Amino acid sequence: MERLKSDYSLFITVIAILLFGLVMLSSASSALGQARFGDSFFYIKRQLLFGAIPGFISLIILSKIQYTFFQKLASPIYIGILGLLIAVFIPGIGSANNTSAHSWLELGPIGFQPAELAKLGLIIFFAAYLSKYKERLPDFKTGFIPAVIVGMIPIVLVILQPDIGTVAIMFAIVFGMLFMANTKISHMSLLATAGVAGLLVMVLIAPYRAARLTIFLHPALDPQGIGYQTSQALLAVGSGGVFGLGLGRSRQKFQYLPEVHADSIFAIISEEMGFIISSLFVGLLLYLFYKLLSLSKKTKDGFAFLFLQGILFWIMAQSFLNIGAIIGLLPLTGVPLPFVSHGGTSLFILLSAIGIVLNISKYGEKNV
Repeated sequence: MERLKSDYSLFITVIAILLFGLVMLSSASSALGQARFGDSFFYIKRQLLFGAIPGFISLIILSKIQYTFFQKLASPIYIGILGLLIAVFIPGIGSANNTSAHSWLELGPIGFQPAELAKLGLIIFFAAYLSKYKERLPDFKTGFIPAVIVGMIPIVLVILQPDIGTVAIMFAIVFGMLFMANTKISHMSLLATAGVAGLLVMVLIAPYRAARLTIFLHPALDPQGIGYQTSQALLAVGSGGVFGLGLGRSRQKFQYLPEVHADSIFAIISEEMGFIISSLFVGLLLYLFYKLLSLSKKTKDGFAFLFLQGILFWIMAQSFLNIGAIIGLLPLTGVPLPFVSHGGTSLFILLSAIGIVLNISKYGEKNV
């Protein structure tokens, strides 16, 4: 087989986003790290140790493994992620991590979120499944319904944790991949209606989610209570102006804005770097989306095409949910900003996924 070169522009784009994210995480988390652990570099050190460094090594390794290897292992991978999602409910293994959501596994000193791995595992399995049974999809009973069932099983397990942000992202992945597999529009309309209805039920049955939705619709109702994070995030974004206050000069990160190292980090980016740099960062994300879309159009392999579409919908949906919530376009869901927010599991899995993408950029234009 002819060996092709990886898409270096895609690789450079990811590295640029990652390096910018590390710089901003170091700045955004400094006050919080000092207050909680007496170490202003606590969060950036963890991000490097558990996310960036092992993730980059994984990226390099996976970029050299033929992507069809994962297609062959799709079923075991699917079973594995289901097992991990179930394991979070097992006492002594699963952990609520100081929240009501059972979303962590504790393996000795190491903790990780199976839902992050489940996103990638779902994409691998669903790409293999849809490429194999694509001819059946037009039939509602024998094609569409079985595909929806296998796609929804891991989502249901995440609903039980519960984690509405991850549910929304995984549903976007399943919906997007089904759409790109040329599923009938009438079938997709039914799925979209069911998905919106399901998300609304999840919101309405949990008082704190219903309160978040109410605050989103009426921001001025409770700016010092349930709407505090939203109001402080908007204050940070507005304070940045066109050019920003300067790197490290955020005021909101000093115990005013919650979760500055996680889902609120884009507010600190806007505050310190201003509208221009924030827009350039969003432009980098958009360019990454374009590269993934362009690469998927070039591939002649069904699995590779659907895998790339899955990765595209994953990163795009997660970015949109995070940034949209910070600038007031969407309710808060608590999802991390890809490649930027603190979270070793998330960053490691994202970089691993990019490794597979780079391998597809070598060989995906050929039928393999």
